[in-house]
Amino acid sequence: MWVAEAVAACISVAVRLAAVPAGLVSAIPGLAQNAATQFTMRLSHLLPLGPIAATALDCTPSAFQSILPQGATVAFAYPLSEGSTFQVPVGDVAYPVSPTKLPELCVVHIQVASSTSSHFGFGLFLPQMWNERFLAYGNGGFAGGINYLDMAAGVHYGFATMSTDTGHNSTSGDITWALNEPEKIVDWGYRAMHGSVELAKQVVEAYYKCKPKYNYYSGCSTGGRQGIRDIQLYPEDFDGVLAGAPAWWTSHLQTWTVKLGLYNLPVDAPHHIPIGLFPVVGAEVLKQCDPQDGLVDTIISDPQGCDFFPEALLCGPNVTNQTAAGCLTSAQIGTLYLIYNDYVENNQTFVFPHLELGSEAQWPFLLSAAEPSSYGVQYVQDMLLNDTSWNFWDYNYTIVELADKIQPGNATAYDYDLSPFHARGGKILQYHGMSDALIATGSSVVFYKEVLKTLVPKGIELDSWYRLFLVPGMQHCAGTPPNMNAPWYFAGANQAGVLGTSPGSVYSVPGFRDAKHDALLALLEWVENGTAPDEIVATKWVDDTLADKVLRQRPLCPFPKQARFVGQGDPDVAESWVCRYSYEGVTTQ
Repeated sequence: MWVAEAVAACISVAVRLAAVPAGLVSAIPGLAQNAATQFTMRLSHLLPLGPIAATALDCTPSAFQSILPQGATVAFAYPLSEGSTFQVPVGDVAYPVSPTKLPELCVVHIQVASSTSSHFGFGLFLPQMWNERFLAYGNGGFAGGINYLDMAAGVHYGFATMSTDTGHNSTSGDITWALNEPEKIVDWGYRAMHGSVELAKQVVEAYYKCKPKYNYYSGCSTGGRQGIRDIQLYPEDFDGVLAGAPAWWTSHLQTWTVKLGLYNLPVDAPHHIPIGLFPVVGAEVLKQCDPQDGLVDTIISDPQGCDFFPEALLCGPNVTNQTAAGCLTSAQIGTLYLIYNDYVENNQTFVFPHLELGSEAQWPFLLSAAEPSSYGVQYVQDMLLNDTSWNFWDYNYTIVELADKIQPGNATAYDYDLSPFHARGGKILQYHGMSDALIATGSSVVFYKEVLKTLVPKGIELDSWYRLFLVPGMQHCAGTPPNMNAPWYFAGANQAGVLGTSPGSVYSVPGFRDAKHDALLALLEWVENGTAPDEIVATKWVDDTLADKVLRQRPLCPFPKQARFVGQGDPDVAESWVCRYSYEGVTTQ
């Protein structure tokens, strides 16, 4: 009865707000001009729902506490006026940046007991002018904390936005919180996300006295994994998922991180490539692989199609300064072969894909220290073995096998049968940068192909509801190597926070706020209008911070298609490119 009344009230509110002067904003009926001109101009690209301006609850702790179930408590709740800054609580080490210039909203933080030894929290931004949609954002790495910066980007569209702290407080690479804490690991693995989403949607409904018409998700890295894992376990949670560079194969990704680091160790070994030589390798890769994709433009568009010849880097006799000479020894060339080839174990067992050609600018994250990254070592010590004395030099394939057996936190998103999500009409838009050195690009291809192999035999094709976009020249979730300057921005998770001089004030794609350039809006069009994204145009500005003058734009294509230059026109304009399969356009005799 209560839900029916809430829906009726939602419709009633929408009707009361439906007087818009003709021609004011064709995409958003429902606002009085004097009340929300700035809001409507800001959201004129959205599909026609709402917005709703009335609320059923006060923005106070007591009001929200009155609607919560047992075991849930309000940490804080208060209103923010238009243009305010939300001060991230002191000690939120994972996401410490306070978003600025927010729209008028109510901010809420709720804590929930998840077991006798664990709890999780989530934050909500509830805008005064709501577009009747719910949007959850993901996290990064092993971070514990609420991603307020991404929430700020989403609330500017008019979404009620949410982020979970995954059940703990830590930076992205700190996993020490997991030692002998199985319940906290479960929270991180999947429980905190689903629990936060489920309760957050109930809070949204109570606050606006209206259920969200559509529910969305956006996340990159661990955030990408969280979204995919959630719809595997709870296919009813979301209507659309925007998943970037998903860290979906946890048991293999984290162990590969150890293996990858060991390729370049110890630091005093003849085969070690010092960090000062990474740019030398990157320059040679660009020199050889840029022309092989058919256009010399400083972007490696087809690293898989490049026949790289690393021996071109071999040092000649009597070289005393490799960096100055721009060369590598034979032993170091051997290390390159390990990095650029798949991790394969006993009996040709495939473990994890290789780093792509063109990822060298991010190698310092995983390949420069005197030991492998904490993302791998601490995973083994604190999640897998509960043994901080474990030495990474003892790593072998049995660690992978143990990780596959234990699956800490049930985090690995390896249920490839997504048919329940498909049956609900759900849509997945996945993307991955091809210059990513934190999560090998090929892992997204592996996942896509596994889903394909699972569902096509069941008569479920993928193209109508699941598409993967690979992004030439984009690094991990955002950014591009300085020697490439590839278009990388399309409003994916974690991207808006990179732009602008006021953190949290940027949303969508400045100057191009439409479904052609904005992946989140493309997902909305797909879910709500049935218009699948045949391409998404990525943008690179001359100055990405200012986002003022466009340097380049390129279309991103649904895998396995690739963007091909049409042969004439300006290559820095998206219209000069077309999405084609690699075999199209080949002349045969």
